[in-house]
Amino acid sequence: MGSITEWISDWVFRLVDALGAIGVGLLLFIETVVPPIPSELILPLAGFRSRDGELNVLAVWTSATLGALAGALVLYYLGAWLGYDRLHALAGKRWFILATRADVERGYALFDRHGTWLVLVARCIPIIRSLISLPAGVARMSVVKFLTFTAIGSGIWNAALIGAGWLLADNWERVEGYLSPVSKIVLALGVAFVAFLVTRRFLARRRALAAGVDPAVADVDGSPAPDLDGLGDPNVYPTDGGRHSARGVARVPGRD
Repeated sequence: MGSITEWISDWVFRLVDALGAIGVGLLLFIETVVPPIPSELILPLAGFRSRDGELNVLAVWTSATLGALAGALVLYYLGAWLGYDRLHALAGKRWFILATRADVERGYALFDRHGTWLVLVARCIPIIRSLISLPAGVARMSVVKFLTFTAIGSGIWNAALIGAGWLLADNWERVEGYLSPVSKIVLALGVAFVAFLVTRRFLARRRALAAGVDPAVADVDGSPAPDLDGLGDPNVYPTDGGRHSARGVARVPGRD
């Protein structure tokens, strides 16, 4: 893992030096779509370069925020294309390791109540700041609202990290020694998170089978999951025109 993270760190430094503020924006776009490249590594360096006069701090902040917005929008539309129904059906598949159907319903219900704040706060949390765009798209959150709160959260977080690099410029050699481990920590957290999801899903299936419950409709404790999101069965479409905005038009067949 060490050689990979060192390569990432070196690549980030070289790209910022070569492309300046545009490189920062490009990196933030990539960081949003590919979480193991952390903004905690990119933006302090950009702040340091700005203090040295090699970059314009306002241009760096603007480019970083626009890059984060563009990446978030890509994931938002990916979530919107996937749709609630398709995601719910996928979650019932044995090979789908990310979540159970109950998780999908629980997540939708939470996002329906607190989506605005989730989008805002998530921009300051590694990995989660990328993932939050997917449920926003799945839930058909207003694009204007999504972009507004993503911009606010990203703008504040970017300013804080760029400012930290600016303020610590006099001790940059010391700070630089701490930046490389940041990518290692973020990468390790990503691997641990995926391992947790796989283990959780495996155990949930075992509990459901032991209880005689179809794993596709079971909660993580193995019991039959209730209708947690209030939308009912996503594979049964209403005929009275009262379809919820989160209900998609593409479905995955229920057979394994």
